Amino acid sequence: MAKSVTLHGIKACDTMKKARAWLDAQGVAYRFHDYKAEGVEKAMLERWARAVGWEVLLNRAGTTFRALPDAEKHDLNEKKAIALMLKQPSMIKRPVLEQGAKIIVGFKPEIYAAAFK
Repeated sequence: MAKSVTLHGIKACDTMKKARAWLDAQGVAYRFHDYKAEGVEKAMLERWARAVGWEVLLNRAGTTFRALPDAEKHDLNEKKAIALMLKQPSMIKRPVLEQGAKIIVGFKPEIYAAAFK
């Protein structure tokens, strides 16, 4: 039985557009979850953080994170990072692809190709 695929992210993100175009070109059926529009649950973030690490999940390079006051960036840990991502979903690195129990954060065509062999 084929594993269900869900692509999580923000619709207007350029990296998301590349990931969606790749999946479409490969004929991969997926559900798109726009967590900026539809929200994201704490349990989901905790599950992703357990699978890939909160350090991978938190987008420190994005403008939303960089705009935070230094006090909010100081002494980051998983609990604090998840709270930040819940408050500002644009701080979640994009995309997050769920393929059954497998989770891939970010988009690289070669990683997606290996996942969908």
